[in-house]
Amino acid sequence: MRVAIIGTGRVGLVTGASLASIGHHVTLVDIDAERVRAITQGRAPFFEAGLPELLTQTISQGRLAATLDLPQAVAGADITMIAVGTPLREGSIDLSDLGKTAEQVGTALRSATGYRVIAVKSTVVPGTTDTLVRGVVERASGKPAGTFGFCMSPEFLREGSAVHDSLEPDRIIIGQQDARAGRVLLELYEPFDCPKLVTSLRNAELIKYTSNALLATLVSFSNEIAALCEATPGTDVDTVLHGVHLDRRL
Repeated sequence: MRVAIIGTGRVGLVTGASLASIGHHVTLVDIDAERVRAITQGRAPFFEAGLPELLTQTISQGRLAATLDLPQAVAGADITMIAVGTPLREGSIDLSDLGKTAEQVGTALRSATGYRVIAVKSTVVPGTTDTLVRGVVERASGKPAGTFGFCMSPEFLREGSAVHDSLEPDRIIIGQQDARAGRVLLELYEPFDCPKLVTSLRNAELIKYTSNALLATLVSFSNEIAALCEATPGTDVDTVLHGVHLDRRL
């Protein structure tokens, strides 16, 4: 399949290289000319184990490219993934870059033919894909949803192990606007041998936030247990937590 990924941060770049490695043709889009040049030369703009080798492999095979030309990349793609940043600012999520990108995607799709899917990979609050993204794309393209589909496909990548996590995911979540859009994403991810959960757009968005919250809670709890072990002679935090995690419920 032909995939355009907008945003070449850790999520966009690693996802793009991984999809290219399983046979898809991926075009990465960014507004930073130096970053695009570096990727084109097979140089990763940040450290991730195995990423330079994966870039070199997929670029040499002609399955991965990078460009500044968003309209051309989107016009030639079956699936457009939005992977721009959504940082927290003063306690609220900043969706300004997401909104601008959605408008550019919609404009690029104005003259496009055939069914296309727009998939959000950015971390967004529930309701963002089916309100903000869908509304902006519809207005900018002049076409109603159904001409193209919407999906939400959250990422679960650990910094430093993102390539491994992308190539060997423990699960794939597909939030779908409708079954047709979901089937396109299922086809995209078909080579990955892991559980795939197809659900609603808002469930997918909330799964990402819930996963982040649970991980943060576990880290905080583990730190408390480590402090307790340091204060308790004859105990070892690694052994204690290993014993706890043998519980099937965890």
